Amino acid sequence: MGSIGTLKVGEVKLAYRLDGEGGRPLLCIHGVGSYKEAWDGVVKGLKNDFTILTFDLRGHGASSRIKGRYEIEDFEREVIALADHVGFKTFSLAGFSLGGLIAQKLALTYPDRVDHLILLSTVAGRTQEEKDRVAGRLAALMAGEPGSHYDASLSRWLTEEFQKNNPEKIAQLRERNAENEPDCYAAAYRVLAETDLGDELSGISIPTLVATGEDDSGSNPRMAGFIHDRIANSELRILPGLRHSILTEAPELVASIMRDFLEKTREAHG
Repeated sequence: MGSIGTLKVGEVKLAYRLDGEGGRPLLCIHGVGSYKEAWDGVVKGLKNDFTILTFDLRGHGASSRIKGRYEIEDFEREVIALADHVGFKTFSLAGFSLGGLIAQKLALTYPDRVDHLILLSTVAGRTQEEKDRVAGRLAALMAGEPGSHYDASLSRWLTEEFQKNNPEKIAQLRERNAENEPDCYAAAYRVLAETDLGDELSGISIPTLVATGEDDSGSNPRMAGFIHDRIANSELRILPGLRHSILTEAPELVASIMRDFLEKTREAHG
């Protein structure tokens, strides 16, 4: 395990971890209802070449379980404060799902800080039907039990084969999910459900990798293609046979495509 710490940003205490000895800074942002450890498989694959900052978003993991309405700007401000705190002047930035939305926002707001962008299983350019679907899930989440939301989501996130072959992992994921604070989960999910930066993405000019699972119904390949089309300096990877939770089901593959992208683009840019 790397070095762990906390940082107070306004009223929010953020729990973070630094791993790796490599000279290249890499900052990773997890998704709704998740936690910094979701990146462990990727960290394991990349820590020899990178110094990797992972952390728990507000309302998640060991960070402050602050209630109320969250805005994407809150997340953005807290990420930059963390980057400043650990001395990441410029850094490569990876985001998964909600983390990918936050990463889009950061790349647009701080183009001088982010040198490479990796968008995993993330969203932009939702159709009306997709907007309605995610709005329905948000409404159900705010009205009902987060546990039932989780059960309904498992097969959107992970293949049946993975679920069947990894009962201990599934039990662990359920246990971690049960520790979530329902109000915080809903506040973060609202940002995911209601934010769409599709119209702004052409403003991103840094090298960008867009990747999603072939069978991801929420952050689907059409959306990944939409993002790729709008970010001129981007490449697209559709990962065969995978659904949403690629960090859980295929961390070695994700680490491998991240490494290939970061090394190739670094060579191309001097």
